[in-house]
Amino acid sequence: MKTILIMRHGEATPMQADDAARQLTQKGHIEAEKMGLWLAKNYAPDALLVSPYIRAQQTAKGVAKNNAFKFSETCKDIIPEGKPQIAADYIETLIAAHPACNTWLVVAHMPIVSYLVDQLCVGHMPIFNTGAVAVINYNEQTQRSEYLSIHAPGNV
Repeated sequence: MKTILIMRHGEATPMQADDAARQLTQKGHIEAEKMGLWLAKNYAPDALLVSPYIRAQQTAKGVAKNNAFKFSETCKDIIPEGKPQIAADYIETLIAAHPACNTWLVVAHMPIVSYLVDQLCVGHMPIFNTGAVAVINYNEQTQRSEYLSIHAPGNV
């Protein structure tokens, strides 16, 4: 059994022409570090898949302050307009290719984070506050997932 943690980036600056260049606000940095501490205490993720957008990269950096990753990769399939089926297939492929990694953290954006949860666990499409993390159990033998919960910086 593996764990997949799907995280929305921390609070970011308002929309602008270059969406990929948006950065975290001070609150967003605090959210990322707070959730990084919570993740270290509760799940100790050992693999990271992160969007190339700056706010997701900054969130991953904040989380990494308290977590050590055996595997880390930037993935263009998990941008806001990414296709959840492609992202889910890629995550499953990475899990199979890296059996030593048991807990996978995916740092991305709305709306793909919600669609990705639904892709892995049909019928579950949680609303993600900034910095929130959805927890999924994944059975690599059956390729079946079970949605467990969602946690936000305000309730951990």
